[in-house]
Amino acid sequence: MNRLSNKVAIVTGAARGMGREEARLFAKEGAKVVVADIIENEAEEVAKEIIKNGGEAMPFKLDVSKAKNWEKMVEEVTKKWGKIDVLVNNAGILSLAGIEDTTEDEWDKVMSINAKSNFLGIKYVLPVMKKSSKGSIINISSIYGLIGSGAAVAYHASKGAVRLLTKTVAAELAKYNIRVNSIHPGVIRTSMTDELLKDPANTKSLLGTTILGRPAEAIEVANGALFLASDESSFMTGSELVIDGGYTAL
Repeated sequence: MNRLSNKVAIVTGAARGMGREEARLFAKEGAKVVVADIIENEAEEVAKEIIKNGGEAMPFKLDVSKAKNWEKMVEEVTKKWGKIDVLVNNAGILSLAGIEDTTEDEWDKVMSINAKSNFLGIKYVLPVMKKSSKGSIINISSIYGLIGSGAAVAYHASKGAVRLLTKTVAAELAKYNIRVNSIHPGVIRTSMTDELLKDPANTKSLLGTTILGRPAEAIEVANGALFLASDESSFMTGSELVIDGGYTAL
């Protein structure tokens, strides 16, 4: 119950789905958690739940695509808790449109929320982590950052960008003892996929080559994030943690 004892963690997109599970789990394991999300009221509810259960949390309304939002949040977190040990760049949106149906606006929106947000998050927590000479940054990519599918062009591009951003920043920040890794989930049952997974035909199509034959539950991916956030993964950086039920094994 203390794998993250005395650590301060920021989790973006923490109001719902996988981000919410990560925030709850991190708090249960002893972290002080910043529940960051653009959905302010739901972020507040998650923070209240954590506090009610004996943990420490603060909600923050964050537009992950805006540098000023990141700057303000980092300032408030350091003022409250004095440091930042863990950043989980979890916030993201899904677009399944192919190249012919993807508009310029949709492309820009997906890239901004899924990829630019990771760049901004790392950039703004870095000065704080450097002062501590340690840190763990976890970027949530996707199996769609590893392979193609013939659709979801903006989503693939954004998640592929996250994968290589992770590797190059890991190489750059190793001298500061700051680790940077990516997680590549397969199909997960969250609020983002609920509608798609209601249809058995859609579910079968989305699962594709998933060997285990089912979607993941959000907590199964959150457990991977917990490992990367903890000191148990102290020799991992620039790595890809694939949690996909065997989707990419075939």
